[in-house]
Amino acid sequence: MKLHGYWRSSTSYRLRIALGLKGLEYEQVAVNLLDGEQRSAEYRRLNPYGGVPALEIDGRVYAQSMAILEWLDESFPDRPLLPRDVEDRFASRELAMAIATELHAPLNLPVLQYLKRDLGHAQAEVDAWYRHWIARTFEGVEARLAEREAGDYLFDAPGLFECVLMPQLYNARRFSCDLDGYPHLTRIEAACREHPAFVAAHPDNQADRQPDRT
Repeated sequence: MKLHGYWRSSTSYRLRIALGLKGLEYEQVAVNLLDGEQRSAEYRRLNPYGGVPALEIDGRVYAQSMAILEWLDESFPDRPLLPRDVEDRFASRELAMAIATELHAPLNLPVLQYLKRDLGHAQAEVDAWYRHWIARTFEGVEARLAEREAGDYLFDAPGLFECVLMPQLYNARRFSCDLDGYPHLTRIEAACREHPAFVAAHPDNQADRQPDRT
C-alpha cells in the first residue's frame, strides 16, 4: 500500500489519519505540490486528476479522498470509521461532507494561489477570504455538534468526521482564524491531538515536511 501525498495537503492528512485509525501499514510517496509534481505527465498517468492523495494498492490506484475513506471502511471493516446505526452514519457523513465540500474547494492551494498571483490580491485579502468561508461552515458544524451534545468525539471513538475535521482545523489555525466561538469543535480537536493516529498523521511529523515553505 502506497500513499502518494503532500505533507500539508488536507486531503492527504485525512487519509493518513484514517489509515492510522485502522492500523494499516503503508509507504508514503511524497508529491511536492509547490514544485508542481502533481501536474507532471508521470504523476497524471497515476492520477489523472492531478491532485493528491492517490492510494496505490496491488497495482490499482484510488483517487479522491472522500471516496477513498468510504472504500477503506468497506474494504477493511475492522475499526470502522462509520457507526453501525443508519442515522448516526448520516450524521457523520453530513458533518464530514460539510467540511469537505463547502471548504476544501474555495480554500485549497490552487484557489489561494489564483487569488494572489492572478487576481493580484494582497495576502491580507487572501487571509480574509479564508476566514470568511471557515466561519460560514464552522458555524453550522458547531450548531450540529451542540444539538447532539457531542463530547470528545462525535461518537464514542474518532471516525470519518474527525478524519476530515482535524486537517481543516490545522489549516484554520495557520490562517489565524478565531476559533473561540466553537467549543465543541475545539474540544474534539483537543481529544484528537492526544490520539496516536492523529499524532502520527500530523503534518509536522511527516518526512517531507518543509518548514520554510507554505
